Amino acid sequence: MSDKPVHLTAGGPPETILPEIDPHANAELETALSIGEPATRRREILLVVARYPTMLAGWASVGDTSSPGIEAYMAYRVGYHRGLDSLRANSWRGSGYVRWRNASNRGFLRCLAGLAKHARLIGETSEAVRCEQFLTQLDPSGDATHLLR
Repeated sequence: MSDKPVHLTAGGPPETILPEIDPHANAELETALSIGEPATRRREILLVVARYPTMLAGWASVGDTSSPGIEAYMAYRVGYHRGLDSLRANSWRGSGYVRWRNASNRGFLRCLAGLAKHARLIGETSEAVRCEQFLTQLDPSGDATHLLR
């Protein structure tokens, strides 16, 4: 059983807020993302993720810089599963909110939305629909649904 607190909300299910990203990892990712040449930027992002394999924003960035379709799908899927592991380690029990307004949740939500988009591209329509619904359930405010566009 986790000793992490469960954040209750006044109007519904509990809310999970993932821990903040390590500042050093975040700085390295920001440096990699600032590289202008796409192939070099992608290579540097991959190096950062290799050093910090649990950094969800890193996996989302790998997906963002991947070729559309199966390559991006694979990166987002890894980030999504890493994110589920992190959510569970932080008191999430399969339901409740994971809101975009909390910056530390954004890497996971980006991976989930990317997985939905690229599942649709490769013809995994049922998975795309499940991921889209899951995104809406996690943040019913709609703040994260902009990622599906």
